[in-house]
Amino acid sequence: MTDSPTAAPIRTAPATDATGVSAPDPRRWWGLVIIALAQLMVVLDATIVNIALPSAQKALGMTDGNRQWVITAYTLAFGGLLLLGGRVADLVGRKRTFIIGLVGFAVASAIGGAAQSPGLLFGARALQGVFGAVLAPSALSLMTTTFTDPRERGKAFGIYGAIAGAGGAIGLLLGGVLTSYANWRWCLYVNIPIAVVAVVGAAILLHDRPGHRDVKLDVPGVILGCGGLVAVVYGFSEAEPRGWSDSLVLGLLAGGVVLLAAFVLWQMKAKSPLLPLRILADRNRAGCFLTMGLATIGMFGLFLFMTYYLQGILGYSPVRSGLAFLPMSASIIIGSTQISARLLPRTPPRLLMVPGMLLAASGLVVLTQLGVDSAYATHVLPAEILLGLGMGLTFMPVFSTATHGVRPQDAGVTSAMVNTSQQVGGSLGTALLNTIATSATTTYVGSHLTDPSRKAQVLREGIVHGYTQAIWWGVAAMLIAAVVSGVLIVARPTGRGGAPAAAAAAH
Repeated sequence: MTDSPTAAPIRTAPATDATGVSAPDPRRWWGLVIIALAQLMVVLDATIVNIALPSAQKALGMTDGNRQWVITAYTLAFGGLLLLGGRVADLVGRKRTFIIGLVGFAVASAIGGAAQSPGLLFGARALQGVFGAVLAPSALSLMTTTFTDPRERGKAFGIYGAIAGAGGAIGLLLGGVLTSYANWRWCLYVNIPIAVVAVVGAAILLHDRPGHRDVKLDVPGVILGCGGLVAVVYGFSEAEPRGWSDSLVLGLLAGGVVLLAAFVLWQMKAKSPLLPLRILADRNRAGCFLTMGLATIGMFGLFLFMTYYLQGILGYSPVRSGLAFLPMSASIIIGSTQISARLLPRTPPRLLMVPGMLLAASGLVVLTQLGVDSAYATHVLPAEILLGLGMGLTFMPVFSTATHGVRPQDAGVTSAMVNTSQQVGGSLGTALLNTIATSATTTYVGSHLTDPSRKAQVLREGIVHGYTQAIWWGVAAMLIAAVVSGVLIVARPTGRGGAPAAAAAAH
């Protein structure tokens, strides 16, 4: 069975019209700007530091072995604590946790920017992840409870989906610009003015009801769920440098699976579960979570390989590499705001998601044809446009469908599950595809290096061959996502009026 058909408006004292129906907040679109700004900060911070990492490593004297913690510390804390952050938002109120998340993120960014040792930078990045895990679910659940009219909801989630998809590419561009023309520290300091603007805007423009008193913090669920997620995300991140057969990697992944299995069993009998299983039992939401995870496997793999391809093979500078990703960002924005947002009110979500995933998969197929001498205009650009349009078509209905009709007391944790799916998919994609690429490169070089004088050329060819082989796995992930969304997601169009259509299937 479904949850309540509409989420509660987020005004402390809703205004009403002459018929007694709650009137929409006249400042809700300005509120969306604030929510979008905060979400952009969280999303771009996952990639903005990547380009700055070589400079930070040199400045702070990091070793090659521990430099990965600049990335891993953030993803571990963020991915592992999202469920807790979502439940805290339900417990104490979304606006309050939104502002707390912004302030904490800004403070952590200031500490990281001023860091004079690797340990302090690692700690600051972990702290960013902690407050990001509070901020991201609050932002999405505020969206869910603010925009309930189907047409407005489509526009709002189109903007949100565009940010979620394009934020990573924007982070690569911004990181390149700041590192080249300012200093690597500004890749962290840049969050401070964004957070200040968002805090002021949130205090003025956003409204929320108090936290739900019937929501209690499930401490055993926090330990099992967050512990399991941390173990799985850490296992994926360590698989890249250590290999999938490493004992630590296998132990982390096995331990994570055991903890998550125990978490599910506990949720079945907990009085106030961290993740109510009715959220996962809804086939539309479950389909959205799986689609998001599978889609980001391919997308994060693209970010990884294209960054190295553009700089290492084509010789692009960090700034030029960032600019090269702009067409994909623009395509995601167009797909989300101009196509999905316009069609969703009268189109079943799966009729957007399935074509979206097929379009994204076709973009990755273009990249499987890359060579060491391929031109950006003939290979990379068409692939970016296809992938961007496909992701834009997919992300917007995923966010909207996954959070539609959720109970007000579950809005935060449902939003957290969408973000968790994206984070786990990205971690798995980065680790899995990079391992496949490295293995394919080693095999290629070993079988083709017959003339020592051609070693450099064969190595370049082997690297590109590794990328293309790994991208095929990204294609497979996108195609599976198309099947999942086509089979599991059966929600009907929300309609053009104020009341959503009834759900189309049993759960």
